[in-house]
Amino acid sequence: MRRDKDRFLNVLLVSPSILAVLIFIYAFIGWSVRVSLSKWKGLTPDYTWNGIKNYLELFADPRFHVDIRNTLIFTGVFVVGSVLLGFFLAVLLDQGLKGEGFFRSLFLFPMAISYIVTGTVWRWLMNPAMGSRMSGFNLLLKYIGLESLANAWHTTPNWGIAAIALAAIWQMSGYTMALYLAGLRAIPHELKEAAQIDGANEFQIYRYIMIPLLAPVTLSVLIILGHMSLKVFDLIIAVAGKQLPLDVPAIYMWQATFDGLFYGRGAAIGILLLISVAILIIPYIRYTLKTEAEQ
Repeated sequence: MRRDKDRFLNVLLVSPSILAVLIFIYAFIGWSVRVSLSKWKGLTPDYTWNGIKNYLELFADPRFHVDIRNTLIFTGVFVVGSVLLGFFLAVLLDQGLKGEGFFRSLFLFPMAISYIVTGTVWRWLMNPAMGSRMSGFNLLLKYIGLESLANAWHTTPNWGIAAIALAAIWQMSGYTMALYLAGLRAIPHELKEAAQIDGANEFQIYRYIMIPLLAPVTLSVLIILGHMSLKVFDLIIAVAGKQLPLDVPAIYMWQATFDGLFYGRGAAIGILLLISVAILIIPYIRYTLKTEAEQ
């Protein structure tokens, strides 16, 4: 009787949260799916059944092709850059660096800044103007004698989105560093000492011991950064505004829904983004639950 009462109280305690999740997450997802299958275009709701026509038109839209291409480029540069830089910083801090607390806070500080602020600062740093209006990185390159490397940054045709990914790397590499540093500190020091006794050098220790043992951390980093890159919106808007060469699905969704009042297409883009994120996260959750069950 006592156990049943405790169970009832526990369920009663969490029921408001469960109800809120069911309404404001899953119910809205279901409503978005319904809108994506409708002909709703304009301020007046129109739930006339349209099947998957919105999705078919979306995949045939050249603009959406640009969005997919830009997302792939941004994700590749952002994820790879953040992982490499974050791991490098973690290795440096793991060497017992003097003033480690200061540097750890310094590297983590960009993460505390919103993408809007980051984008505003990097818009000036990546100013593509030349001549007397040169500023930011281009002006720095000029002062150090490397003016030949000055470029148009985010306005570069085809690869401008990669320049914006640099700002995202700057902001999130500290977070990646923190995850890797925690992973390095969790590895028993005896393993490294045993490898040194066997004659392994520092590179071999990291190559054959540390990096394989950090595989779960790397997987977590890839999932977290990957899903962030799929939803990028505010950073691109802050740096470059709404430009077709730098367009991504989130920006297209915003314009289709609120500028073009094409709610059916906007909902279709949102559902595709949800599916993309789910493809990344669901296998990770299953892997995590399986690992915990085995332990």
